Amino acid sequence: MKTKKTQILFYIIAILVVFFAGTVNLAFAELPSGDPISLVEVEGIIERIAQFLIVVGVIIAVIFIILAGVKYMVAGSDEAGIKKAREMLKSGIIGAAIVLGVGVIIQTVASIVTRNFFGGWFY
Repeated sequence: MKTKKTQILFYIIAILVVFFAGTVNLAFAELPSGDPISLVEVEGIIERIAQFLIVVGVIIAVIFIILAGVKYMVAGSDEAGIKKAREMLKSGIIGAAIVLGVGVIIQTVASIVTRNFFGGWFY
């Protein structure tokens, strides 16, 4: 039992030594000089990521809504199947609303960060 604990402790220490050795090397290394990133570039990155996530989220929500419709049609007179299909439809609609709401929030934050929210009145 003690040998297993000793082995596990040894592996943990070895992993930490390797990890921190790389960190110490990076801390003392000279970083290359470069151009600073601008707020316009940050806005572009945020917009691209937001648009991608919104598209993927809406596609998934639409798939859920379509599957709910198919389940509703296939359920026939089965009350349990109808209930599951209605819950799935409700979840798909709520998911789509959340994704679109988050998209609006992300676009608003990106506009505020780059000071384009009020049309540049404050700078």
